[in-house]
Order: sequence, then structure tokens, then C-alpha cells
Amino acid sequence: MSEPTIEIVPVGSVPAEILDGVPPAVQARFAGRLVQVAAAGIEPPAYAFSATRQQYRAEPILDRLAALPGDTERRLGVADLDLFTPGLNFIFGQARRGGAAIIAVARLHPQFWGQPARPGLVLQRTIKEAVHELGHSYGLDHCGDPSCVMHFSNTLAETDRKTDQFCTKHAAQLQRSLSVA
Repeated sequence: MSEPTIEIVPVGSVPAEILDGVPPAVQARFAGRLVQVAAAGIEPPAYAFSATRQQYRAEPILDRLAALPGDTERRLGVADLDLFTPGLNFIFGQARRGGAAIIAVARLHPQFWGQPARPGLVLQRTIKEAVHELGHSYGLDHCGDPSCVMHFSNTLAETDRKTDQFCTKHAAQLQRSLSVA
């Protein structure tokens, strides 16, 4: 691998605004990494869909992302789907240390919650969740600082409150992780 690469893989149909806006923000937070959108996305696997919940289970999609061919350091699935993991009603994202991550855009839309659309808001939220889950993939844990991108978000208010930046502690941890990855 000539340059460490983070590959963004669309899962299903993802708005162009997101596929255009996420890579530069991710590249700015993960210095020294090339960030590119995959030439082809993947379809949401039918076996990941729960008819009773009307949601997709994240783990099978993570498995599919991890199995994709190619020489990338990390792979981030971006799904404009409603995802869940056992034990939780929904998730904004999930990551595996040292491996793939996925973010769920569906609940980041104000319209999902019956609110009017706000220009740029979904992209801001998506960037925060992308950086957060990729941070987990590089070994970062949740942060107690509500403005740090690594702060756990269980609600959109928490996502909106945090920034897309790492606190001093997590920025240092990330730099150490990037230097050995």
C-alpha cells in the first residue's frame, strides 16, 4: 500500500451532497490518509434486513464491507438506512477496532423526526458520525467532553452539541494510533 487509504463505500443510495462533503472533512481529521469514495457501492444485504423492525442490522453489513477486495487501511460504509444492533433501538454508527465502520444517515435527517429540512444539517451530522466511527476504528473510546467528536451520541441533540473535532486528549491518541497503523 503506497499511501494509507480510508475508503468510503456507499451502501444503497446515498445523496451526492454526502458523498462529496464527507471525504474532505475526514481527510482533514485523519492527516496523512488519502480518503476516496469507492468506485462502486454495495447494495444493502437482504439478510441484514429485519422485517419485524423495518431496519437493517449493522453487523452483516460490516462483515460485507470488511470482505470487499482492495488495499485500504480502513473502510467506512455510508448508509442512508435505519440501522440497529441487538440491544439498541437504533444506532447512528458502529465500528470495529482496526477494521470497518458504518454510519447510518437515515435518522440524521430532520424529516425522519417530522421536522423541516435544514440546508447543510444532514451533512454536518454525517461528518460528525463519520469522524466518530472512524475514531473508534483507530482505537479511540468515548469521551466525557460533550464538544469532542468522540462523545457518545444517543440523541440528535447530543450529535448537534458536539463538534467534528477531537479534544486534545483524543487528538493525541489518534496521532499515536495513526503513526503505528
